[in-house]
Order: sequence, then structure tokens, then C-alpha cells
Amino acid sequence: MPGDRFSTAARLKALMSGPKARVYRAGSRRRGRLTGRAALLALVVCSLVVALAYPMRQWVTQRSDIADQRRKTEQAREQVQRLLDEKARLEDPAYVESQAREHLHYLRPGETGYSVVDGSGAAKRPKDQGAADRPWYSNLWDGVDQADTGAPAR
Repeated sequence: MPGDRFSTAARLKALMSGPKARVYRAGSRRRGRLTGRAALLALVVCSLVVALAYPMRQWVTQRSDIADQRRKTEQAREQVQRLLDEKARLEDPAYVESQAREHLHYLRPGETGYSVVDGSGAAKRPKDQGAADRPWYSNLWDGVDQADTGAPAR
């Protein structure tokens, strides 16, 4: 081998210029190109995404609607239970009597009822705020009357 007149670099260059180099270079060019199979696969994937997007959105919306309806159903059940409890209490004569005494100030015959008034002083009457505390139609009618008579507005 000492008689070789080509260096290692020259030998590699000679090897790379042969048929293997052409195959290697052709393979490297094809890697960057989009093949027909890859394009078809991309088209199928995109079609599936588009085809499934609307049904998935509908499914998610329906699931949230179902959850809302279940929550409303549970609230209605709780309200029915509260009303049944209230009905059961109102069927008890002692409860009805206590409510009548408390809220309506009912007395049994022979009992004396007392009403305690707040001892803070005289009753305060609200000031007349003019048009602000009257209904709108009253203000309108007063305005029409005053316009007819020529009297100043209140």
C-alpha cells in the first residue's frame, strides 16, 4: 500500500462519484418532497377532523345541557321536599296556632294582648318629596291641569 499514489480524500472522492453517490444524492432529494401517500394521508386526516368537529361540538353542548337539567331536577326535588315538610307542619294544629299568635296577634278568649310601641319618640311622617313620591300619571295630569289654568307648577 505504500505505493498508492492517491490520498484517502482522493479515494473517497472517487468512491462517491460512482453509482452509490448517485443513489445517495437521489435519496436525499426525495426526502424533502411530499409523496402521494403522504398527501393522501393528510387529506384523510383533515377530512376526519372536519367531519367530526360539528358532531363533537354538538355532543359537548348536549352533555352540558344534560348536566343543567340534572341540576334543575335536583333543585326541584329539594323544593318539593321543603314544601312537603311545610305541609306536614301546617297539618299540626299547635303549629298553626303558634303562627296565628305570632304573625296575626290572635288571642284566646280571656287573654289580654299588649302591643309594645317603640318608645323612641313621636312618629315621624315622611316629607312630601313632590313629584318623586307620586305616580307618573298623577304628575302628568297635574301638569295638564296647571297648563290649562295657567298656574305655576308644583
